[in-house]
Amino acid sequence: MSAIHPLRSCSITLATMVAITWMAATPLANAVTFNTDDMQSHEDWQSMTLSLDGEQHYRAVEASSYSDAMLSLNATAGICDLPWLEMRVTLDQQQDESRTVNLVPSRLRIDEQPVIDTMAEFITERGDDGFYAHFYLSDLTTLMADMRQGEQLFLGFDQEDREPWYMTFSLKGADTAINHMLGQCEGAGDSK
Repeated sequence: MSAIHPLRSCSITLATMVAITWMAATPLANAVTFNTDDMQSHEDWQSMTLSLDGEQHYRAVEASSYSDAMLSLNATAGICDLPWLEMRVTLDQQQDESRTVNLVPSRLRIDEQPVIDTMAEFITERGDDGFYAHFYLSDLTTLMADMRQGEQLFLGFDQEDREPWYMTFSLKGADTAINHMLGQCEGAGDSK
């Protein structure tokens, strides 16, 4: 169920939010690195294919709004109809374990559309210097349609008794990037 809420800016930085939420662990392992192919630019967005040992993922990503964060829409070959939305924040060091750090109430909004209240799962991956937020969304099809037509995507994360933490990502080029990502994913299924 969606509710309309105002989204305000907050001066908390990405590093402060991550530090408030949890303490980063010491480095230990090497992260799995996927091969990147078919990378294309679409204004503020890019699309690409990620592959490793027969595993293929397709991504539409916006990494121009922040130097240490990116928003991506992802799909996996064979299950292209189950994409997921994720945000990645770069940390100061590699993480020593894969774990769920927290489950946080969050909200998304495209331009002046109604706010989507949801939950974001904050996770780390062993050997990776990223902090990931995976969003639980019941109607990603509608969100993708709004992303294709919108100008900005607003994200908000609750921080218990502190002011919520907000971010804004550009949607300039999202339409073309999402179409290319889904086309590549669906095309991969046709070629098998």
